[in-house]
Amino acid sequence: MKAEKPTDPRRSEWMGRVRTSGTSAEQDVALCLRSMGLSYRRNVRSLPGSPDFANKSGKWAVFVNGCFWHHHTNCRRAAIPKANFVFWAAKFASNRRRDARVIRDLRKRGFRVTVVWQCRTRDPEVLRLSLAKALRRLPVRASEMDFRECAHGRESPP
Repeated sequence: MKAEKPTDPRRSEWMGRVRTSGTSAEQDVALCLRSMGLSYRRNVRSLPGSPDFANKSGKWAVFVNGCFWHHHTNCRRAAIPKANFVFWAAKFASNRRRDARVIRDLRKRGFRVTVVWQCRTRDPEVLRLSLAKALRRLPVRASEMDFRECAHGRESPP
């Protein structure tokens, strides 16, 4: 997609200061993953889309998407700016197509992929539950394991 000349230099400067990594939403997800005892690498460039968090041996990847930039459906933060509307509509459509392609590529490689939206990172317990569900409740710490569902299908006494 060819970039159009910005209509407002102040707006362009302001948008240019938006961080692409190390956002508060990413920090919230990192804290949650660490509390779950999961090991990961950040911004893994060797994988399609450079996932924000990934574990190659565990075959999982997490993308932390900003609601505005990735145009989160039915989210108030995903409004399309009125100025230069055509540009922004095309930009968001392009971002969504790219996101879908990247997720498809990772899944073809056998990865479990989850997207965490910026607006969903505010409640740590909800975030933890959604990550546990998306990552298929990968038990790491003995205190978090349900011993009735231990490896190899054997049951341990409670």
